[in-house]
Amino acid sequence: MRPHLIAASLLSLAIAGQVPAGTPAADGGTGAAAALAPVPPGKLSGAVRPKAYRIDIKVDPSRERFSGHVEIDAVLAKSSNFIDLHGRGLGMQRAVATVRGKTYIGRWFELDSSGVARLVFDRPLPAGPIKLSFDYDAPFQGSASGMFRVKVGDEWYSWTQFESIDARAAFPGFDEPGFKVPFTVTLRTRPGQMAVSNAPELSSRTEDGWQVHRFAPTLPLPTYLVAMMVGPFSSVSGTVPATPQRSRPLPVRIITTKQNAGQMTFALDGTKGIVKHLENYFGQGFPYPKLDQITSPIMPGAMENAGADLYSDPILIMDDKATTGQKRTFGMVVSHELAHQWFGDLVTPAWWDDIWLNESFANWMGFRIGDEWRPDLNIKAGALAEGFNAMGTDALVAGRAIHQPIATNAQIDEAFDTITYGKGGHVVAMIAGYMGDTKFRDGVRSYMAAHKNGSATSTDFFAAMAKVSGDPRIIPAMQSFTDQQGVPLVTFDPDGKGGYTVSQSRYARLGSTAPVTRWGIPLCLRASAGQRQCQLIDQASTAISVPGAGALIPNAGGTGYYRFELPAAEWDKLIALAGTLPGGEALAMDDSLFASFQAGRASAAQLLTSAEKLSHNPDSYASDAGIDSLARLFNAGMVSTESEAGYRRFVGAIYAPRLKAMGFDLQAGAYAAEDPEKSQLREQAVWRLAMTAREPAIRTELGKAASAYLAGNSMALDPAWFDAAFRILIEQGGVEAAKALAEQALTSQDPLFRPAALGAIGGSGNADVGRWVLNDFNDLRLRRSERFGLIGGVAGARETRDMAFDWVKAHAGELFGGNNGIFMASRLPQMVGGFCSAERADEIAALLRPQLQGKTGSLELERTIERVRSCGILKQARSAELSAVFAKVAS
Repeated sequence: MRPHLIAASLLSLAIAGQVPAGTPAADGGTGAAAALAPVPPGKLSGAVRPKAYRIDIKVDPSRERFSGHVEIDAVLAKSSNFIDLHGRGLGMQRAVATVRGKTYIGRWFELDSSGVARLVFDRPLPAGPIKLSFDYDAPFQGSASGMFRVKVGDEWYSWTQFESIDARAAFPGFDEPGFKVPFTVTLRTRPGQMAVSNAPELSSRTEDGWQVHRFAPTLPLPTYLVAMMVGPFSSVSGTVPATPQRSRPLPVRIITTKQNAGQMTFALDGTKGIVKHLENYFGQGFPYPKLDQITSPIMPGAMENAGADLYSDPILIMDDKATTGQKRTFGMVVSHELAHQWFGDLVTPAWWDDIWLNESFANWMGFRIGDEWRPDLNIKAGALAEGFNAMGTDALVAGRAIHQPIATNAQIDEAFDTITYGKGGHVVAMIAGYMGDTKFRDGVRSYMAAHKNGSATSTDFFAAMAKVSGDPRIIPAMQSFTDQQGVPLVTFDPDGKGGYTVSQSRYARLGSTAPVTRWGIPLCLRASAGQRQCQLIDQASTAISVPGAGALIPNAGGTGYYRFELPAAEWDKLIALAGTLPGGEALAMDDSLFASFQAGRASAAQLLTSAEKLSHNPDSYASDAGIDSLARLFNAGMVSTESEAGYRRFVGAIYAPRLKAMGFDLQAGAYAAEDPEKSQLREQAVWRLAMTAREPAIRTELGKAASAYLAGNSMALDPAWFDAAFRILIEQGGVEAAKALAEQALTSQDPLFRPAALGAIGGSGNADVGRWVLNDFNDLRLRRSERFGLIGGVAGARETRDMAFDWVKAHAGELFGGNNGIFMASRLPQMVGGFCSAERADEIAALLRPQLQGKTGSLELERTIERVRSCGILKQARSAELSAVFAKVAS
C-alpha cells in the first residue's frame, strides 16, 4: 500500500456527520457475552482457524446499504460455546454454525469499536471442522475504508479498501493477516454493471433481476487483500506477453469511472513494462492469473489487492503529455503496488508487527523498478529524498521503531507512517548497497521461495539475507535499525594524521536529549577525488582512513540512513562542491547540514551558501533541497518581518536566471517532449518565483492564463501550473474568485483540475477565504475527503493556521470517533503541526491528549507536540541569526 499521507484524516468522516460505524448497539446481552472471556485487544486467540470463505454480496452503490451471505469453513481447536471473530457495524440477521450435520444458532455481539465480535451459542460446539454461515447487511462508507461508494457525475460506484482492519466492515470473518485461505466471491449487481474481484470472472448471468458475477476461487489470501468493485466502469484491456519467468500471456485491464475513458493507454502500457521488470527481479512470473488496475476518485493512495490493485485517479489517469511529477508518481507507485503482488500478497506478514517489511521493501522496489522502467524520469532519487525526510520524524524523542510489537487494534494503523515507508525504504537501500545488489536480490528470492503462498516474519527475512551474504553481522546490523528508534549521528574528528576518529550517537535537536543508542552502521564514504569504501561501524568510536584527495563525502551515494557532523572547515569544503555532487550525496549533505543547524551547530550563513550552491545541481531533487530547507524555517516564522524581503530577494536571485535561460510557456503540452529533469527544474523555478519571490511579471502571466483556462480555453494552462495559477487568481479576486473556482471544481470530474482547484482554495492563505472554507463551504457535492483537504489547507497555510486552530478547538466535540480506515488514522494531529512555540504545544496537548489517549493517533499527537515545542526552542535560539543573514541580501 502506498498512502498519500497528507491526503486524509480521521477528521473527514466526522466532519460530514457520519455516525461511527463500530459502536455496538445497546443490547442487554452484550455485557454477558463480554464476561465469558477477556475481549481480545488485538490478535485473536487462535482457537478458530478459517480454511475457506464463500462470499456472496448484493451490491447496488446507489443505495446506502449492501447485503451479504457469507460461509466460512473453519476448524475449532477445542469445544466452546463462543467464537471470537471480527465484524464492525454489521446488521447481523442470522448467524449459524454447522458441525457434523447439526445446526447451532448463534447470537452476534460486537464487543468493541474496533470490530471485535463474539458469536455465542446456547450449547458448546464440538471441536473439529465447522461451517459458519451469516446473513447480514451493512452501510457503505463515504471514504476509503471498508466497502465505500461515491457518485461520479450522475452514477454511483463502489470499491473496497480493507487494509488494515476494514474487511470486518464489509463481511464477518477472521480479519488478521496470518489467516491466508482461498476466497470464492459472488457479486450481485444491477444489470449492466461491471464487477471486479481478485480472481477471474467465471460467469455472469441474470437471476431474479440481478446480474450475478461468479469468480474463480483465489489463491490463499488474508482478508485485507480481498477486493470487490462494482459500477458502470470504463476499461481498456491488453496482455503482457510471455516472459522467461511466465509461459502464458498475462491479461491486464485498466478500470476507471466513465469520465476517464480515453486516458488509460499510458497506464496500460506502463503497467506491462513494470510487470516485466518485476518478474525479472523476482525470478518468477506474476503470481496471479490476471491483473486489474482500478482507480477511484476518493482513494487517497493505492492498495495492492491481489490481482486487483486500487489507485487514486491521478496516479493512473494521464497521457504522454502529463507532467514529470505525475509520471514519476505513476512509475513509483505502480512499481510499489505491483512489487507487493509478490512481497506482501504471495508472502504475507504473520502479524501487523511485520508490516514494515512489506511496505519498506515495496517502497524501495517502487523507486528502483520505476527507475528501471523510465530512467529518464530520475525516479530512483526520490527514494533518498523520502528517506531523508523521514529522519525529521525519526529524530524526535516521541516515536517508534520500524519494527515494534503491536498489541492492540488501535496501534495497527499507526504503523503505516513515514517511519515504515521513508525510513524503512532507506534502510533496505542501505543494506542492499552494503551487501551488493546481486546478493541482496538472491536473498529476496530465497525468502520468497521458502514462504510462497504463506506467511513469514522479519526473522525469516533476516535469516535469508545472512545466509546469502555469508556475513552473520548483517542480522544484528539490520535489527539495530529496524528494532531501535532514532537517527544515528556520525561525527568526524580529524586525527591529525590524514584520517578521522568516527563516533556514533543518537541525533537530537536543540533542547532535546536523546537516549544512548548504538547501531551497526554500514558506513560508506569517499574523498571527492577518491573511491567509495564501506565498512560496518558497530563501536561507539572507530578510527578510519579515507584514501584520496579533496573534500570528505561522509555518505557516499547517499544511501546511508545516518546524519553526519563535520568541523566547520570540512563543512565549507563539502558545501563548495554541492552543485556538482551526485544527487544522493547532495541530498545527504543538505539533510545533515540542516540537522546540524537545528541542533545548534551549523551557521545560518552556511545554510544560505549551501542553498545557492545546490541550486546549480542538475538533479532536480537536489537542486531544490537547500531552498526547501530555508522555506521550512520561513514558514515556521523564523524570519523576521524586516528580513522577509531579503529572503524573497535571495530566492528570486537564484531562480530568475534559471527561468530566463530555460524559457517559460504556460500552454498545455508545451514541454511534453522535453527532457523530464529540465521540465521539473522549470516547474520549481516558476513556483519559487511566483509564490516566494512574488515576481510580478510571472504572477501576471499565471493569473491571465488561469482566467483563460477557466473561461474555456483548455490549452491556455498546462496542469503543471494549476496550483500556482489558481492561488494567484484567488489572491487577486478574494472570496468571490474562490467561490467561482469552487463551482467549476465541483462541476468537474477531472482528476487533475478538481483537486488542484480545491487545494488552491484551502491553501490560499487569504483570511476571508479561510473563514468561508471553515464555516460556510459545505456544498453537498463536496466529498468528505475533499472537505478535510480544504480544512487541512487552511491549517497548513502560514497566514491562516491560527484561525484553523481556533476552528478545531470550537469543533473538537464532533471531530472524534468512528472507524475511518487506514487513510483516516493518526492524521488529525498533523493539521495543527505547523506551529512553532512552546505555548502552542501546550495548547495542542491540552486539547487533543484527552481525546486521543489510547487511540489511533496518540503517537502522532506526541510527535506533533514535540515538533511544535522543538521549533519554538529553535526559533528563540536562532531566528535572530537567520534574520540577520537575510537582512544583508542586497536589494
